Amino acid sequence: MACRISELVLECREPEALARFWCEVLDFVVVGREADGSVELGPREGFGGARPTLFLSACADPGPVGARLHFDVNPTDRDQGAELERLLALGARPADIGQTGEEPWHVLADPEGNVFCLLKARIREL
Repeated sequence: MACRISELVLECREPEALARFWCEVLDFVVVGREADGSVELGPREGFGGARPTLFLSACADPGPVGARLHFDVNPTDRDQGAELERLLALGARPADIGQTGEEPWHVLADPEGNVFCLLKARIREL
């Protein structure tokens, strides 16, 4: 195994309000908050466990409903650079969604154009 889904990312206007809703629905807790107002929810064991977290990304103008959700994946058995090479060889391609280039993750699109992010941290296999 080289990657696994670690987070589901949902663009939204009011992350705190949505966090209250999803925490109740999923029996999750807030595991992190970002300076931009984004909120990460997850099981009590936190990020990197058996279940992916839900990252509510603060966005003044979320995209169309079908484009608000994307996967984040983390390498499990290699570093981010090696995993990026592997994903590109499999048919992923870089995607520009307005990032600055300073982010510690890579935004990619799968062969059908679905956007996902390759994060930097290596997490354990399950």
